[in-house]
Amino acid sequence: MTTISMLINGERRQAAGGASFERRNPLDGEVATRAPAASPADAIAAVEAAHAAFAAWSQTGPGERRALLLKAAHALEARTDAFVQAMARETGASAMWAGFNVHLAAGILTEAAALTTQISGEVIPSDVPGSLAMGVRQAAGVVLGIAPWNAPVILATRAIATPLACGNTVVLKGSELCPETHALIIDALNEAGLPPGVVNFVTNAPTDAGAVVEAMVAHPAVRRVNFTGSTRVGRIIAQTCAKYLKPVVLELGGKAPLVVLDDADVDAAVNAAAFGAFANSGQICMSTERIVVDAAIADEFVAKFAAKAKSLPVGDPREGPVVLGSVVDASTVTRCNALIDDALAKGARLVCGGRAESTLMPATVLDHVTSDMLIYREESFGPVKAVVRVDGVEQAIATANDNEFGLSSAVFGRDVARAWNVARRIEAGICHVNGPTVHDEAQMPFGGVKASGYGRFGGKAGVEAFTELRWITVQTTPRHYPF
Repeated sequence: MTTISMLINGERRQAAGGASFERRNPLDGEVATRAPAASPADAIAAVEAAHAAFAAWSQTGPGERRALLLKAAHALEARTDAFVQAMARETGASAMWAGFNVHLAAGILTEAAALTTQISGEVIPSDVPGSLAMGVRQAAGVVLGIAPWNAPVILATRAIATPLACGNTVVLKGSELCPETHALIIDALNEAGLPPGVVNFVTNAPTDAGAVVEAMVAHPAVRRVNFTGSTRVGRIIAQTCAKYLKPVVLELGGKAPLVVLDDADVDAAVNAAAFGAFANSGQICMSTERIVVDAAIADEFVAKFAAKAKSLPVGDPREGPVVLGSVVDASTVTRCNALIDDALAKGARLVCGGRAESTLMPATVLDHVTSDMLIYREESFGPVKAVVRVDGVEQAIATANDNEFGLSSAVFGRDVARAWNVARRIEAGICHVNGPTVHDEAQMPFGGVKASGYGRFGGKAGVEAFTELRWITVQTTPRHYPF
């Protein structure tokens, strides 16, 4: 077991009164981490520390911010082994997934470092003679980042890296399911030498989450909020931010379709679908959830996909290399088993995998899924995937769009122009032609539509999200007034 602390104004702190909570390993129930159970007062102290540090940090030159972020990227990568161990203990993640998290998170910090000199504005022609009018981007203030457990290093780093590059100070609220993993990110940033108060970290017991988050959102110094997590919680965050008129970036749930057209390279589609469906046991916001296959090639696709899924090793990630480690908790098993039972009762065919008795869940594929089955619409967020057979392009598009979510998607077809035109009609913030639904790069505009949220992380889109755009004029000649 590891005991961690919060970071407020550069100081390691426990919660007021020493309150704490425990995160247990999902496989054996042993205590993985003991973490501070912050009160609203603790959370406000973190916001006020960030606010006190903002004036100096926002005026720090881009070169200095860049150098610190690059140091943080190196410090993060140096902790790879610690991240692998922490993620295995706290969330049951495989070493492969943990390593990928660290690699991409370091890239996010590197990209943020490059952005420090890209926070630009524009000169806008004015109708007033002698008026130099400019649109200027400036740091907004304190940014509250709320990160989830499923891709913990990537998503927590994303929550704070671009805000820091833009000159904001931040408070990261760690996930109750992986407090040590998130604390390791803060350790790397602290080691890099960021000034006290620029980055702050709080953890809270699950029962206190609502009060802690609202206390921070309500604080006048908090000027931006970002949240990655479920649509259910995202709605609550959105309502809280609306109550206090705080802009928020929301990246929420997904039910990503992978459309396989009749001219697709079936082997390429199978490999992409297996990666997208079963990486991290399907617990990724971009996970391939619905495989929409043209009936003309469906038999071939399903046979090869099932064979690929059956070959994927499942096991305790603490004992050796696996593709599918433990899912995060028993509720995932219960939910996925219920989806399997419902689909089979309504006529679906189980082609591999099946009901699980523990959090070590096998790769499971259900064929002949129809719209009256729960798995057709509901996010499994586990390694249970639906194949929906369709006739032709129009039905494929309609099926891909027949869902409240719209985060990631993919289309496979050898006629790239045709596939491109299908991609344009899919209602999702992200679509990849002849690539997997699970794909992320630090410089890309990442986000969804519909119930998958709004706003964008990444690159220039992230700069827009975490800065204020101000109109500033300089009158360079005498100005005429009507009176």
